[in-house]
Amino acid sequence: MTTFDQNLGHYGWSPDAATATIGLEGIVTGWSEGARRLLGYRASEVVGRAAADLLVDREATGFSPVGSQEWSGTATLRHRDGHRVELTLHAQPSLDGDGATQAFVVTATTGTPASQRDRWMVEWAFAQSSIALSTYSAASGSWRLNAGAEADPLGEARSDAGFLRCVRRVAEEAMPMRYEGFAPAQAAAARQRSWIVELWPVRDPESGEVAGVGTAAFDSSEQYAARQRLALLNEAGTRIGTTLNVGRTAQELADLAVPRLADFASVDLLDSVIRGEEPVPGPVDAAVVLRRIAHQSAAEGGGVPEAAVELGGIDTYPPFSPPARCLTSGRPVLSGKADPDFQRWVAAHEARAAIVREHGFHSVMATPLRARGITLGVAVFVRSKNSPPFQQDDLILAEELAGRAAVGVDNARRYTRERTNALTLQRSLLPRDLPKQAAVEVAYRYLPAGTGAGVGGDWFDVVPLSGTRVALVVGDVVGHGIHASATMGRLRTAVRTLADVDLPPDELLTHLDDLVSHLTSDDDSVVRELPYTGGVGATCLYAVYDPVSRICTIASAGHVPPAVLLPDGSVSVVHLTPGPLLGVGGLPFEATELELPEGSLLAFYTDGLLARERDVGVGLERLCSALASPVPSLEVTCDAILKALLPENPADDVALLLARTRALHADQVAAWALPSDPAIVADARAQASRQLAAWGLQEAAFVTELVVSELVTNAIRYGDVPIGLRLIRDRTLICEVSDASSTAPHLRRARTYDEGGRGLHMVAQLTQGWGTRQTPTGKTIWAEQPLPVG
Repeated sequence: MTTFDQNLGHYGWSPDAATATIGLEGIVTGWSEGARRLLGYRASEVVGRAAADLLVDREATGFSPVGSQEWSGTATLRHRDGHRVELTLHAQPSLDGDGATQAFVVTATTGTPASQRDRWMVEWAFAQSSIALSTYSAASGSWRLNAGAEADPLGEARSDAGFLRCVRRVAEEAMPMRYEGFAPAQAAAARQRSWIVELWPVRDPESGEVAGVGTAAFDSSEQYAARQRLALLNEAGTRIGTTLNVGRTAQELADLAVPRLADFASVDLLDSVIRGEEPVPGPVDAAVVLRRIAHQSAAEGGGVPEAAVELGGIDTYPPFSPPARCLTSGRPVLSGKADPDFQRWVAAHEARAAIVREHGFHSVMATPLRARGITLGVAVFVRSKNSPPFQQDDLILAEELAGRAAVGVDNARRYTRERTNALTLQRSLLPRDLPKQAAVEVAYRYLPAGTGAGVGGDWFDVVPLSGTRVALVVGDVVGHGIHASATMGRLRTAVRTLADVDLPPDELLTHLDDLVSHLTSDDDSVVRELPYTGGVGATCLYAVYDPVSRICTIASAGHVPPAVLLPDGSVSVVHLTPGPLLGVGGLPFEATELELPEGSLLAFYTDGLLARERDVGVGLERLCSALASPVPSLEVTCDAILKALLPENPADDVALLLARTRALHADQVAAWALPSDPAIVADARAQASRQLAAWGLQEAAFVTELVVSELVTNAIRYGDVPIGLRLIRDRTLICEVSDASSTAPHLRRARTYDEGGRGLHMVAQLTQGWGTRQTPTGKTIWAEQPLPVG
């Protein structure tokens, strides 16, 4: 009786509940006191009778104690006095020692048992839940869905292969899992539906084995859309503004927005922004004129068939149009077919109206591109007939994307302006046209850096010197930007000034080094106001070629050595004694002399030409190989060298200067050694006159004799022996007188009664140029005059 009472307590009944024992034949074999109190029958009146005789309707309960199954249900029994009693019956099989059913123990009580109501509550909760619930039977492979799962489209996910694999894993591994599913969007820009399904194993309470899988599905479309918006914003940080190019940045915004936000997007900018100028601060007035700089479409087949304005085209937006309204207010505008202003704007443009009808455009967002308080343009996002209208969340997202793009566009605009100014400065400091000279044939290339590093300080120059000589210069200022370009201009001017003094290469670099040291000292006082740090650092290579002697004298201040191609086809890098960088100070510079055959080709360059190779030696080998390739001209050689050594977008400025040497032959030069005797002046004039006659330049004899007389007289009077006279006939006629004194003459104004002081003044008046230069043995005074016409 104790075990029986425990079983009764398990089902929520008290120990005095009505109980009866019924045999397998349906005969009552036991009757409790609780049953007597409930129905009025004594045990002697019921035991031995058929249990069905107690029922008002034998067929109503469906109770048939056959087999060994537990059974529960309600039944109407007849009380002993004849009235009807509604009871809840529960039958459990009574087993023998072998586990075989020998009878049924039936318990009865009025009302519904607590455990049964709990079971019904579970069933009711499952059926009536607003959450999509379902169960999967591992035995039969069948699904049971509640009303929420049957009515919701998420129920279709149960045919998804990934979801079914997840169900099998839960059943096999007996571990709960989570599955996220997605419904395909009906259009490119439509919001995608998503849900999260919780799965857990359902176990048999008695055996503990997994009998199936329970699932609960939750609609996560809003959360998924929020994650997608955050992902799009995060992606915008890496995809928009990757270059400092206005058009590219605008196109990156359009590419990112389509198709994830819109079916069509366009970006229009003010012309001043495209040109790199400074736009007017604040919102702009209505009826603004904009230029289409970028657009993108989700249409199949490529192209942008929805564009009413071509790239580069101009469109004037009326004041009532969404783009003009957003530009006027400085705030994004959400509009569509229900907006009369939208309909009016579309109708006013025939091409735009046709496109709206064809593609079913019904929702539009216009967002101003504003950065740092300046309006740059407008971004327009449109959805077509297959996509839902834009919502407020979409407008916020569009505003964020436009804001990030506006910063990129403004950065590109500022960079374009600064780079244009820097390039203008840099190019104004570089030689536009190389001066005419007879010593070398030259060709050059200058390439600014193709990256965001900005302009640099590379420069080159060709400076004609006296005696038909020429100076070839190439240099590089460390760093980039306006400061480097300005420093380059100062150094180039200094080199030209020192070249006019006709200093030897090593002495010229020494003076230039002193100048750079002074520049560094001057820059220290303003370094905090400039966008760079550190002092001035520069390299320079200065070479002087004399076509008479065919000697090239080269000195280097930390610069890469030149390469030379000889007429026999051999190529080599010139071995120089490298000097320190300009600005180091205190260290000497050494000059190297090369005797070059006529037709030798010298290649001067900056280190940007070798930047592609990490190993400078490899870069020099590639340069020599390119220099040795047969080409028809120096211009073609320049292009071939750049193509062989440079990447598509060089990271540093590159300057390349090629010079093919010429030589003056013996019939173009006449030289005489003169004694220090005033009587020799007349003989010197006569020899010069005879040489001019031999050259057919008799018309220049008068001026030449005066120049020779004055210069030789000064050398005899003020100079030291040896004294020499030389005439050079090339593109001009040059007269040179040299002596062993280093004292240079000075041009002065003679007074009325002075006996001297008029000679150099007369020379200056009769010739197109004159000057003096120091030599290792003294000085040389020269005068240059044009050749007679014809």
